[in-house]
Amino acid sequence: MATTRTRVSSFAPNLSSVKSSQHLGLKNGPNGATFISSGISDLDKILGGGFTLGSLVMIMEDAEAPHHMLLLRNFMSQGLLHRQPLLYSSPSKDPRGFLGTLPSPGSSKDDISREPSHEKDLRIAWQYKKYFSVPQLNINTNNGGQHDYCNDLDLRKPLERHFITSNNVDCVSIQNSQNLDVLKDRCAEFLAQFSRNEGGSSSAGRIAIQSFCSPQCKYSDMEWHMLSFIRSLKGMARSSNVVVVVTFPPSLLSPSCSKRLQHMADTLLSVRAIPGP
Repeated sequence: MATTRTRVSSFAPNLSSVKSSQHLGLKNGPNGATFISSGISDLDKILGGGFTLGSLVMIMEDAEAPHHMLLLRNFMSQGLLHRQPLLYSSPSKDPRGFLGTLPSPGSSKDDISREPSHEKDLRIAWQYKKYFSVPQLNINTNNGGQHDYCNDLDLRKPLERHFITSNNVDCVSIQNSQNLDVLKDRCAEFLAQFSRNEGGSSSAGRIAIQSFCSPQCKYSDMEWHMLSFIRSLKGMARSSNVVVVVTFPPSLLSPSCSKRLQHMADTLLSVRAIPGP
């Protein structure tokens, strides 16, 4: 008896091998990869599951709107909800103050009506449905829950203080820093806790570096020094169970330096404001 083979488009993402991990906040992907959530479920779907452990994510800041802050806040908040240790660095005098702006999971009563699960996971234009089907990616989200792979975060509600005041959060200010040596040492110390040589992907950590090339940092005109730091950070992260997210303002860098930073990224994100009428 002949069997019918489902046609899959060449541009459909391969999501069939993404499975839930037994460990909180982790998902197993294809080819032995392990994902953690970006904190935004739609972005996780676009990326095929989330950010890969051991990867460097570079976010290009938009001079017109602070969209990179949304990505950074959700990334940090999702990690804290999963009890994943966090190292946060920024050019502000008191980086810990930024933690008070992290979003909290929305309450269940704020839920809106949802589409059936076979429609909500991945929307396909109706005219293409008859030509191919796409395996569904099981990325669970929940409003109010704390044990889902990706929560629906509400920017109107600050994250509960007990997540922020835990020993899992370390903050570093790079304001007025002459160079990146101190930050590099702190990152190396943090990454050493999640070395893959110590075991499998039973736990994960997150590093968030905001406005890496900010003018408040005295090294901001030392482009080769900054490139060397990112290259070293990427090498250290590759052998760890950590995801490093770095935002940077390309408009403040020379074109060559900006391109080099973009090419170093394992994942490069750029979110821009929609021009007004």
